[in-house]
Amino acid sequence: MVEKAEVILGENEQYVINMGPQHPSTHGVLRFELSLKGEIVDKVVPHCGYIHRGIEKMCEANTYQQIIHLTDRMDYLSAHPNNEAVSLLVEKALGIEVPERVKVIRTMLSELGRLGSHQLWWAAFGMDLGALTTFFYGLRDREKILDIFEESFGSRLLHSYICPGGLMNDIHPNFKTRVKELIPYLRKKLPEYDQLLTGNVIFTERSKNIGIMTKEDAISYGITGPSGRGSGFACDVRKAEPYSAYDRVDFKEILMTEGDTFARYQVRILEMYESIKILEQLVDQIPDGDYTVKMKPIIKLPEGEYYQRVETARGELGVYAVSTGEKFPDRMRFRTPNFSNLFIIDKLARGHKIADLVAISGSLDLVIPDIDR
Repeated sequence: MVEKAEVILGENEQYVINMGPQHPSTHGVLRFELSLKGEIVDKVVPHCGYIHRGIEKMCEANTYQQIIHLTDRMDYLSAHPNNEAVSLLVEKALGIEVPERVKVIRTMLSELGRLGSHQLWWAAFGMDLGALTTFFYGLRDREKILDIFEESFGSRLLHSYICPGGLMNDIHPNFKTRVKELIPYLRKKLPEYDQLLTGNVIFTERSKNIGIMTKEDAISYGITGPSGRGSGFACDVRKAEPYSAYDRVDFKEILMTEGDTFARYQVRILEMYESIKILEQLVDQIPDGDYTVKMKPIIKLPEGEYYQRVETARGELGVYAVSTGEKFPDRMRFRTPNFSNLFIIDKLARGHKIADLVAISGSLDLVIPDIDR
């Protein structure tokens, strides 16, 4: 009788496994190729491109108004800032000043979107680490924001509402009332996030001193948004180059110095309070006036190169366009935050366990269609 041989991997013996893709038809597919020594991560190679749609190339065959619809499909949780980036670029190139009403509404929509995005991140992040209840709490509160979006312009996720020259149409008569109801509701509910997850001893053990990113690393890798600010890197475009109505509101740029998974978590939690503060300052200050500037049916930018950046829920989104004076851009390039934020994952995860990799990747708040554009 031949006994079964038992293979025991030594400490220095390395093997490779794949984490993902979970399903080829889901909306956010990413694969990590992991080199492991036992349960310890030795190397992480991200493989993206599973849902690449060639958005940048498609822009060359679409007018500037049509490009707005493509930007929704990048970071679909930050649709408003994506729309706004292209709109601001077109307005800058044409020398157009949009009405004050438009500036205030755009800012409010971006902050509502930031709140909804951070709530979905918190819901999924907690669930990734075993706290199922966070998913119900986060989606419960996010629904309030999506209801406002649906009532205002008929869609809950992909909006194409902010457009060159202003807005697709004016806000719903209930918009102001609904936002004023939302503010005290969220002020009451956000402390529940801390009670449920932030102070949980299991959660803190799995997030503190895990995946430490130094400020120098954040700058070297071009990490922006809450992930960069968790390492003390002041990179908020709303502060550095205010646009729309950000120059008339008082809010703090949340910075942490620890640079670990827990610091990145804290930045997003505290940013939700700042978004509420911004909404509170603007909701009663929406000026009267037009919701758009009259634009030509076909927009042609003067010949030249143009660049515009905004702050999405995940960091800096930059739009670069080359115009030859035609109705289509000759070239359009998007500097998306998620692409830069992803590739530090190898440096952060080395030496940690596989379960820690889940926490680290969750703390970066990656939206894969923003990478596979």
